[in-house]
Amino acid sequence: MVTHHDFQAVNALKQNTNFSGSILVQQHEKTLFYADHGYANRAECIPNHRETKYGIASGCKMFTAIAICMLIERGELTFETKIKKYLDKVAPHVSDEITVHHLLTHTSGIADYFDEDEMDDFEELWVTNPMYRLRTVESFLPLFIDQPMKYPVGERFHYNNAGYILLGWLIEQISKKTFVEFVQEEIFANVGMNNSGYFELDRLPPSTASGYINLPDGGYKTNIYSVPAKGGADGGAYVTVDDVAKIWFKVMQEELLSKSMTEKLLKVHVQGDEDDYGYGVWIHQSEKEIVRYHLMGYDPGVSFHTAYYPENETVVVVCSNQSEGAYEIMEAIEDVIGKR
Repeated sequence: MVTHHDFQAVNALKQNTNFSGSILVQQHEKTLFYADHGYANRAECIPNHRETKYGIASGCKMFTAIAICMLIERGELTFETKIKKYLDKVAPHVSDEITVHHLLTHTSGIADYFDEDEMDDFEELWVTNPMYRLRTVESFLPLFIDQPMKYPVGERFHYNNAGYILLGWLIEQISKKTFVEFVQEEIFANVGMNNSGYFELDRLPPSTASGYINLPDGGYKTNIYSVPAKGGADGGAYVTVDDVAKIWFKVMQEELLSKSMTEKLLKVHVQGDEDDYGYGVWIHQSEKEIVRYHLMGYDPGVSFHTAYYPENETVVVVCSNQSEGAYEIMEAIEDVIGKR
């Protein structure tokens, strides 16, 4: 039985690496370990704490996938629905063959607005596309919508933020709500994620951590000019560690989606080199047994990793408000719980 005492190495690591954020480990919804370190606001010396809200970048693609699954359960569309009819007026280069399934699994072949094969600095995007204008799903479309297809539809897995923007557009066209309204009302409210939301960088609510980028000279800057002003369907929500644990348990207990739809969400749809992919969820297998489902988010000033381990119903959440740190803490925790 793992106890709080077993996490001494994790405590030492957060001190030695100057980790900034919050860490939570729960089993059967009971807290085994919690710790925080660093400041939510360095200028005012406001410490991180259990109610601090952190940006999680791409870590919230599962929310978008769940929203799509909800609409499918209501009969509004299917995984094989071709998206062209919803995008004709805004996406002339999108292939007629792209389906909802292709977007969910990063196999659509469309061009991405930030392609890690071609760019290594996220901030390059805002030279010609001011980040302060990016506050709605529609505002992201000009970043990629006029570019030609990069690959044939279904040819390969290529991680693609733009595909999830299109899923957000689809959600808005069908539900007649904004993407943020749909997720807030249909997912967060039902889960009890009362401290989470898609907030604007220049209008952050209380107890929200600023994101920090450490500089080579030992100084730092915030990420207010480095990421979109408001997140959306491909990432950018703010959460507390407890809210992340809540949604894992609700998903696994089949309280958000039906049993069959939950199985589709968590099924391996695309195989990768190391980890496989379901719908908005990474899946790590060993000898064809699922070891963990996990979500990751890394942006300037954001470092996030969380996982659910089905064998012992354990959730780990690591939220950090600086660009590095979550991955190392996650590895140390997996050493403790025997999952590496």
